[in-house]
Amino acid sequence: MNYLINFQRFYEHLADVQCQFIAPTDAPKLWMPTWIAGSYMIREFSKHITAVYYQIGQQTFKANKTNKNTFELTHAKTGDDIRVHYEVYCYDLSVRTAFIDHTRIFGNFSSLLLFLENHHKDTASLQLSVPQSFLNQNPDTLIACGLPHQSKQTDEGITYTLPALPAFDYTDYPFEIGTQVQFEFAPNNQGKNIRHRFFLAGRHHANLTRLQADLQKICQTYITWLGDVPFDDYTFMTMVTGSDYGGLEHLNSTALVSPRTDMPAMNEPQIPSADYQRFLGLCSHEYFHAWWVKSVRPDVMMDNDLQQEGYTPLLWVFEGFTSYIDDLILLASGVIDKSSYLKLLAAQINRYEQTDGRHHQSVAESSFDTWIKLYRPDENSSNQSVSYYNKGALVALLLDLTLLEQSAGKYRLFDVIKTFYDKAKHAGGFFGMTTQIMGEVVSSMIGQEVWQSFYADYVIGTAPLPIADMLAKVHITTDISTTAKPWGMSIDENKFGIKIKQLHRDSAGSLAGLSANDIIIAIDGIKASQAVLSHAITRQNHDKKAITVHAFRRDELMTFYVAHKPTQHQQVKLSGDGDAWLKFNF
Repeated sequence: MNYLINFQRFYEHLADVQCQFIAPTDAPKLWMPTWIAGSYMIREFSKHITAVYYQIGQQTFKANKTNKNTFELTHAKTGDDIRVHYEVYCYDLSVRTAFIDHTRIFGNFSSLLLFLENHHKDTASLQLSVPQSFLNQNPDTLIACGLPHQSKQTDEGITYTLPALPAFDYTDYPFEIGTQVQFEFAPNNQGKNIRHRFFLAGRHHANLTRLQADLQKICQTYITWLGDVPFDDYTFMTMVTGSDYGGLEHLNSTALVSPRTDMPAMNEPQIPSADYQRFLGLCSHEYFHAWWVKSVRPDVMMDNDLQQEGYTPLLWVFEGFTSYIDDLILLASGVIDKSSYLKLLAAQINRYEQTDGRHHQSVAESSFDTWIKLYRPDENSSNQSVSYYNKGALVALLLDLTLLEQSAGKYRLFDVIKTFYDKAKHAGGFFGMTTQIMGEVVSSMIGQEVWQSFYADYVIGTAPLPIADMLAKVHITTDISTTAKPWGMSIDENKFGIKIKQLHRDSAGSLAGLSANDIIIAIDGIKASQAVLSHAITRQNHDKKAITVHAFRRDELMTFYVAHKPTQHQQVKLSGDGDAWLKFNF
């Protein structure tokens, strides 16, 4: 396959894709992935294709769509020289698909390329054509990509040529083209400096000198701990906007989108602000995935062509461990202090404790159900499910502390991870984890009986996590206070009154019959507002009487009587030294 992607119609958010190949069979088929590695939901990328046409000699035909993401070239015969043409609409600002406008060209090839059935691992070539009209509006255009490239400038624009690869491998190399600033740094791996590049797009006033220094520390800490790198170089691609947030890992790069307020200020204090810590945590999270998801991965992801779901109960290991390690490495690298780290951990604990679904769904079930739950939240999600990121991070914390205690300080979670990375290196770069192998590795460090009990209670079970007790053993004090949640509701105030976003089960509001999306317009005859609600609950806590509520559900006015039933949630604060737990040997 020879691919050419032309961005001439950037003003319409369209990419025009051409691919040329010799038909290996009669009526060959082309297909497009339905999801992208690292984001576990079927996203139906082919919905952005208008139509697929192909040429054989001087004749043009329209491809026959045989299912949602497969196109058959019915008139083609074995040996025909075929040229395929199609357009892709690209206007998703997330890191998962593609975005094109007059300032930015960003893409994941999983949402841009059609692959030849049964030949998606054959060697392919790929070119990206950027028109001069785009360059005129962006005179300082750069390309960011984890792959090396050659560029050719003509009067018509720039053509970037990427190296020949097995066609499907392009899906792990996103690219960004447009006005960007960049800097480089070079952590050391066993005496060799490893080139790292950071590209930043969008309007910002970031302190790049500070960002460069902090990323150097973070990346160096990972490399020192793990003892090697699974890449020759690494590229960070970041787009800043007003409020978007997210990241996606790739073999030797990551694509990030972040609020510009999360960038370091020119006068950034020595201890980073909470916003800047969030961005550093995102960088840390996605960077670690180069080892822990890309090198070591769930066994079902070893050779997945991204057309069908890959079900695994192990995402709590991969995303949960990463969500625990990412903040811990900020501390280990010296980028944040101990107090800041304990605040980050307390936020994880509070989020978990305020999720009623912790009583109903195990972290292994959460992993398996990711395809239908985590990326598709609704008003009932927190009542019935947990996040394998959030609970997975806390189970990782407990496992780390259990390893520390049971091995008398000999082993940590770091040792479990490094053991698996060593397996990947010995296996040629990649290793597929199973639940059984995970258990064998951990059992070798703490004993099978301890692991089996841990696994039954906290991985496949829903037993309460003994976080406070385990932290106390390493001299971390857990201070618990309670805060009231008005009738168990999460709310937004607007000009009409109060809109209910979510209700906890068995709360005063849900028992009264209120529901998510109801708009409360009056409380005891007074126009509803958060202030009126707060005053009413204070009065109710004193006299214990029911309160009359008028609310619209859809376009119907309804009356509810909310009885007195306090709904409280615990708030945790952590303090202390942490002893050996927060001391690192790398």
